[in-house]
Amino acid sequence: MKDLTNPTWIKLKGLLFLLIGVIAAVLVFLDSPNRKTAILLALAIWSFCRFYYFAFYVIEKYVDPNYRFSGLISFARYLLRRR
Repeated sequence: MKDLTNPTWIKLKGLLFLLIGVIAAVLVFLDSPNRKTAILLALAIWSFCRFYYFAFYVIEKYVDPNYRFSGLISFARYLLRRR
């Protein structure tokens, strides 16, 4: 598959990911609309965002500047090879 390089399509792809996430979060909350669900949902979203940042920025910039990750599978392979 060819890499996506057009800036307009890249931005649209990002907006679609955001839209999917917002819709999914709203549907989960509407299924069980209480404070506990809202807090757990916010914590899950926050922690996944932090993991993504860790996987692609912290490792690349501070742990191993010579390695470039191309996705979460690449990151998993990197971790398994390092052991």
